[in-house]
Amino acid sequence: MKIILLGPPGAGKGTQAKTLASKLNVAHIATGDLLRQNVAKDTDLGKQAKDFMNKGALVPDELVTQMISLRMQEADIEKGFILDGYPRNINQAESLDKILKDRGSEIDSVIYLDASEPVIIQRLTGRLVCSQCGANFHIKNMPPKVAMVCDNCQAKLFQRTDDRAETIKKRLEVYLQESHPLIEYYKKKGKLKRVSSDEDAGIVLDKMLKLLNREQ
Repeated sequence: MKIILLGPPGAGKGTQAKTLASKLNVAHIATGDLLRQNVAKDTDLGKQAKDFMNKGALVPDELVTQMISLRMQEADIEKGFILDGYPRNINQAESLDKILKDRGSEIDSVIYLDASEPVIIQRLTGRLVCSQCGANFHIKNMPPKVAMVCDNCQAKLFQRTDDRAETIKKRLEVYLQESHPLIEYYKKKGKLKRVSSDEDAGIVLDKMLKLLNREQ
């Protein structure tokens, strides 16, 4: 299956994408991971992306889309994939459609993880991020084994400056405004499915699996 996961910050896209990909035995493609991999490998695209990242600017659609296009040529894609963090706008969505059409394929489902504002704030204000590998933890929901230390690489954890309640509310407003055209794009195609992600991760995962199984 070829699936896109959409949703506001704090909806659980990253966690659910990894788990769902494992359950379905398909590739998990996260834009953030893809960018970091290209930078780490010092690819031509990675060098270009690094210039923007170092300036604190968004990496242009064209660069991200080229990375996605190359990733779609790898062997594990044949089994299917879950896209996490891409597309972010209509331009990227149309580019993705073209990439897949050229391969004789298309997106099967777009799942929108719908989380309420109070839940998003509770999740993000407790989020901890590894300073080295970028892994996510949560003070309450998913605490590290050792306080403020990453389970994976033992580097220090920190709280992002934009994970404050007032900042989160503003980020949520911006996301809802900017994502509306993209949501409508997939809604018109009959691909969009909404799943409430306010509940525990396991319950949300079961909802998605049942939804996808009904469509097969």
